[in-house]
Amino acid sequence: MTPRALVCLAHGSEETEAVTTIDLLVRAGIQVTTASVEGDGCLQIVCSRGVKLLADYPLVDVADEHFDAVILPGGVKGAECFRDSPLLVERIRQTHLSGNIVAAICASPALVLEHHKLFPLGNMSVNPDFKHLIPENKWVDRRVTYDERVNLVTSQGLGTSIDFALKLIELLVSREKAAEVAGPLMVAPGIYAYI
Repeated sequence: MTPRALVCLAHGSEETEAVTTIDLLVRAGIQVTTASVEGDGCLQIVCSRGVKLLADYPLVDVADEHFDAVILPGGVKGAECFRDSPLLVERIRQTHLSGNIVAAICASPALVLEHHKLFPLGNMSVNPDFKHLIPENKWVDRRVTYDERVNLVTSQGLGTSIDFALKLIELLVSREKAAEVAGPLMVAPGIYAYI
C-alpha cells in the first residue's frame, strides 16, 4: 500500500521546508496531502517570505483520515497557528498514539510539540533559536533526530530540509528509496550518507 503523508500549512509556514519535504516525498512515490490549519479554512497560504502555496484541503476535511506521517514545517507564525489549533494538536496526539510518524522541523518541535508536552520522552532537534524551550535532557544537536521509541522525526531548519525529507522517505518506504531520491539531487553526503 502506498504510504500517505499529511503536510500541514498555515500563514507564516516556512516555504522551503514545506516545499522541499513535499517535493522529495512525492519523488519517492509517497501520497502527499497538504492541509490548511487556518481557522477559516483558507486554502491559499502566504508563507513566511511571501510565497503563496495552495493547500489541498482545510484540515477539518481530512483530520480523521489515515496518514502514515503528519508533518509540520517551521516558520514561527505558522508554528504558532499549529500550536493554537486544538484540531491539529489532537490529530498529532492520535497519530502518536496509533504508532505513526510525527515529524516537525525548525520552530515547530518547540512551539507545538514541546509546548503541548506531546512527547514527554521524545528526544528532538530544533532550530537553535528555540533550543531554550526544549528541556536539556531532550534536546539533541543534530541536523535530524529520529527517536524510534516514539516514532518522532525532528530537524533544525531550512538547511536541513533535505535530510529531514530523506529520513522520512527511509522510514515510510526504505533506505534504498531514500538513496535513489538523494542521488540526482547533487547534495553533499548528509548524516545518513544516502549518497
